[in-house]
Amino acid sequence: MSRVTAVRGDITRQQVDAVVNAANRGMRGGGGVDGAIHRAGGPEVLADCIARFPHGLTTGDAGWTTAGDLPARWVIHVVGPNHAAGERDRALLISCYRRALDVADELGATTVAFPLISAGIYGWPLDDAVDAAVTTLAETPSSVTEARIVAFDEAMFTRVERRLAAS
Repeated sequence: MSRVTAVRGDITRQQVDAVVNAANRGMRGGGGVDGAIHRAGGPEVLADCIARFPHGLTTGDAGWTTAGDLPARWVIHVVGPNHAAGERDRALLISCYRRALDVADELGATTVAFPLISAGIYGWPLDDAVDAAVTTLAETPSSVTEARIVAFDEAMFTRVERRLAAS
């Protein structure tokens, strides 16, 4: 069972075994968390994405690459549903967290930093995005000892903390 914590900060600076990247299906970098991870990790992350995922990943799935220059050892890439584009199946969002924990277990990663998947440009309603993250990370069997939800701003951090306190 994962221990879920909340941290306010920059996901690219987390001292963890793996960071989770909210990627797009193409796996070639992008904006938001994806762009930040690719910028901070350097060209090795993109090169590994191209080598491992020549055709990208499907929505709800996960895979890993090197973390390049990040303090983490690995990046676990997940493709969240794009709510703004009509992808509204909550099972796909939950799958991202479950698959990320599966990949972490395969790698032997015990500390993992997560963004709120699909909560940015993909427009997933924030309270539901927080609930899906907290509930799924807490209830999914895994060898991960700390599943850290990293909130970039104070408002999001407060939202996650409030949800964790209600658990």
